[in-house]
Amino acid sequence: MIVLGLNAYHGDVSAAIVADGRLVAAVEEERFRRIKHIAGFPNEAIQACLKMAGVSGRDVNHVAVSRNPRAHLWRKGAFALTHRPKSGLVRDRAENYQRVRQLPETVAKALAVEGAERPQFHWVEHHPAHLASAFFVSPFDEAAVCAIDGFGDFVSTSWAVGRGSRLDVLQRTYFPHSLGLLYLAITQYLGFMRYGDEFKVMGLAPYGAPDFVLEIQRLLRLMPNGGFELDLSYFTHWSGGAKMTWDEGEPSIGRVFSEKLEADLGPARRHDEPVTARHEAIAASLQQVYEAAAFHVLNGLHDKTGAKRLCLAGGCAMNSVANGKIRERTPFEQVYIQPASGDNGTALGAAYYVWNHELGGGRHFVMSHGYWGPEFINGHIDEALHDRRADLERSGCGIRTMASEAALVDWTAARIADGLVVGWFQGRMEWGARALGNRSILADPRRADMREIINTKIKFREKFRPFAPAVLEERHAEYFEGSVADPFMLQVYPVRLDKREVIPAVTHVDGSGRLQTVAREANPRYWQLIRAFGERTGVPVLLNTSFNENEPIVLRPSEALDCFLRTRMDVLVLGDQVIAKDTALLG
Repeated sequence: MIVLGLNAYHGDVSAAIVADGRLVAAVEEERFRRIKHIAGFPNEAIQACLKMAGVSGRDVNHVAVSRNPRAHLWRKGAFALTHRPKSGLVRDRAENYQRVRQLPETVAKALAVEGAERPQFHWVEHHPAHLASAFFVSPFDEAAVCAIDGFGDFVSTSWAVGRGSRLDVLQRTYFPHSLGLLYLAITQYLGFMRYGDEFKVMGLAPYGAPDFVLEIQRLLRLMPNGGFELDLSYFTHWSGGAKMTWDEGEPSIGRVFSEKLEADLGPARRHDEPVTARHEAIAASLQQVYEAAAFHVLNGLHDKTGAKRLCLAGGCAMNSVANGKIRERTPFEQVYIQPASGDNGTALGAAYYVWNHELGGGRHFVMSHGYWGPEFINGHIDEALHDRRADLERSGCGIRTMASEAALVDWTAARIADGLVVGWFQGRMEWGARALGNRSILADPRRADMREIINTKIKFREKFRPFAPAVLEERHAEYFEGSVADPFMLQVYPVRLDKREVIPAVTHVDGSGRLQTVAREANPRYWQLIRAFGERTGVPVLLNTSFNENEPIVLRPSEALDCFLRTRMDVLVLGDQVIAKDTALLG
């Protein structure tokens, strides 16, 4: 039984295929179209998933889309009658829903099927898809489940209990109230206007003192039993003042904060203005207010369920700083967050919701790693190198094929220990926003200057953004306080005091690190590389950042070569081949 899950006509469109209850492929459209967070229809992702699964469109039995145009219609109507939003808001929503309603035809065309060959189509509401994306691939038979995001199908926050193959939704928070919108409003106020820029504010927050907590608390009221409400006088998203675009291409959201916010906090930062201590303090204050609200929600969920295990989803589940504090600030003892917890993950969730709820297929899969995208074998790499040979020669690069995996990881570990920056391209691409060791840029975490080197020579991004430590799973407790294994790089923990000077390049200004634990069974080559570096240096940790330069993470060998050649990266490891800009490194 083949179930194709889709996120379409939203941000971060994506596709996933579940075969007989097991995930076989999942990928975001942005990796193919090279536009971050791309909206529209995920045609390239669909074709890639079919190829990875080894099936054709005719083999797909069910299609599950993480939208339901008919969800909460009476609430939408009541809101429109009560609040009378501007015609632009109604028009934008109507145009988007028209495209969504046409999805059965659009999908049939993408699958090249007609008539009786068409798969059964399922509309899965956005938030149940979020909830399903976390619980049905978790290791838990029973858990509390929570999704916190901006909005989807008129809902921003939802609670559920998962038991076996069932999800029972307990509570919802509806439009226009949203913790995601709270974070977005301050993100925009701070001058970060691109879709998905909230992570920049999370990285900026540790630089500031939370001097504006009282001002930001005015935007939000915490209600009994884990509820909350926005003070809508600070926002425009509910009245039609913020245009949202989900057409083909980069999604966009207009300004969602009102003039009242500037009256309280002062003029908003323009995107081209420098970041000041005041902006850092506002970011720190936002993070503190958000955390208090998120833990209020989660504590309310625990009070209602008594569960000790939590599955978390939604765009706000990408707030790794808050995630690392859940076990400290709530009674939950175990937490599971899959690597694509944002809207991209709703494709996965829609597929698993249909498999479990509507088909009664049962659970026999746990997502323990994030490598579900396309793979490029040595033949593809050889072809890419042949196509770019002239460019490589002009850049003075040398190429060497390593004789064995042991030789490859030892050579690469030595180059990293020497202070070189290495592009690492291996195996199947990661699912989700984080590079987890197959499409990564790697460097020595012991060098205090390495963060600035990578930011200025390769990533060309804001200097306040941190890099992640990748550590052998069996060694993480030696370096991080209170940490648990996390293969998906979604939880931040304090670096132990005696290790902060050992790994300064991956220790953020507040002494924390967003760790990735690497298990041998999940990614043997990456694990061996970290071990080889540890044997050479005594530190089983690497600096890991995504293989890109202000673009989506590279997908193909050709894109890895492009990024390598246009930046000041020193070495590129493509499968079994190493490319160095200094040919003396090749021996």
